[in-house]
Amino acid sequence: MALMVPALMQLVLLFLVSSGRRASSASSFFDEDILLGSAFRDASGLISQRRERNGSSGSKSSWGEGGWKEEILWLARRPETVEWLKRLRRRIHENPELAYEEVETGKLIREQLDGMGVEYCFPVALTGLVATIGTGGPPFVAIRADMDALPIQEAVEWKHKSKVPGKMHACGHDAHVAMLLGAAKILKIREHHLKGTVKLLFQPAEEAGIGAKRMIEDGALMDVEAIFAVHVSHEHPTSVIGSRAGPLLAGCGFFKAVIRGREGHAGNPHHSVDPILAASAAVISLQNIVSREANPLDSQVVSVASFNGGDDLDLIPDSVIIAGTFRAFSNASFYQLRQRIEEVIIQQSSVYRCTTSVDFFEQERFYPPTVNDEFMNEHVKKVAIDLLGPENYKIVPPMMGAEDFSFYSEVIPAAFFYIGIRNETLGSTYTGHSPYFMIDEDVLPIGAAVHAAVAERYLIEHG
Repeated sequence: MALMVPALMQLVLLFLVSSGRRASSASSFFDEDILLGSAFRDASGLISQRRERNGSSGSKSSWGEGGWKEEILWLARRPETVEWLKRLRRRIHENPELAYEEVETGKLIREQLDGMGVEYCFPVALTGLVATIGTGGPPFVAIRADMDALPIQEAVEWKHKSKVPGKMHACGHDAHVAMLLGAAKILKIREHHLKGTVKLLFQPAEEAGIGAKRMIEDGALMDVEAIFAVHVSHEHPTSVIGSRAGPLLAGCGFFKAVIRGREGHAGNPHHSVDPILAASAAVISLQNIVSREANPLDSQVVSVASFNGGDDLDLIPDSVIIAGTFRAFSNASFYQLRQRIEEVIIQQSSVYRCTTSVDFFEQERFYPPTVNDEFMNEHVKKVAIDLLGPENYKIVPPMMGAEDFSFYSEVIPAAFFYIGIRNETLGSTYTGHSPYFMIDEDVLPIGAAVHAAVAERYLIEHG
């Protein structure tokens, strides 16, 4: 439909539709007008005027050869767009929602997409949605943002601090949503350039609940041949892009073992079956998995982070619970660790006459390694350098952090990359999941532009 309507008429219609929807939309906790309609209309109108002055057709850029870079950056950096992105991010930041609770966040996203005239499918993975922009036909490429917050009490004192006690956007997902909506705005204005279809995945439950896996099960990747996502990073100066081919983030699993013995008086230990002794032996033996069984050149981690037994100083308890995490950069190593952790705990416990059950939370918090496809990573690198210059692209080392984007990368070629938010002047230096986490909002328009450019250029190269 978009390709059959003259560009100017299409934009007028979009403005009329968005104006009507804003006037009739119900209020929510996002009650401040985000002012999308006028900014969307003004940007579209100015581009149309420029094309007319330069005598260019709707299928060519008025910025000349290679003008896609200038136009995308111009759209992203317009003062009206920057202010809109900041308002979006702040509204979401003030009202954080945990995994599969992103009801109002999703409502805000849908209102913004309605204002742009962007079609979407909702619900997907309970509270998520998938929007589409382009021809409606192949090839299909996806760009993704996560929406959920963390159960953390915000310690940053600023005007837009979280209004919900004990909940905070402490990993930048509020910025991710704003940037993907910014990309949607750019892509919709430049829809006539798209040689296929962009799917925009607004995903719930990245922090807990493996929302990516549920998105896949609900068909979010249907017909999609490649997917990309960005994550804010305090490791890099604001707007610097970082990525690498191959393993980028570790596979991450968690375990909890309940070791059961028989309660008894500490003065007569021979009448008991001591689970503390069994658990202690298991903890020591777990350290040997990496130090004596793993290739030293294959980075792996097994850490016991919790040890809980009885609280009576004169009584041997009937059970002990130990728990921790394990990580590796290859699927083979990751699943080998899982197997050996279970074997070691069960067998060491049996030596001390105890019984054991081990839970790996595989339906909740079990992430395979995030591995960037070589060609998709090269695409991100090329677009980033073309758009921002070589000084704003860095090859980054692998990290032991984890991301459920890994589920997408197991299914189709994928690339996950970072965008810097580090700004010492603003205090944007704290790692994700810190109560002091904050971002430099100057990243928002650049993130939107990179998202849009990565998707658009992929379709042009593969369409």
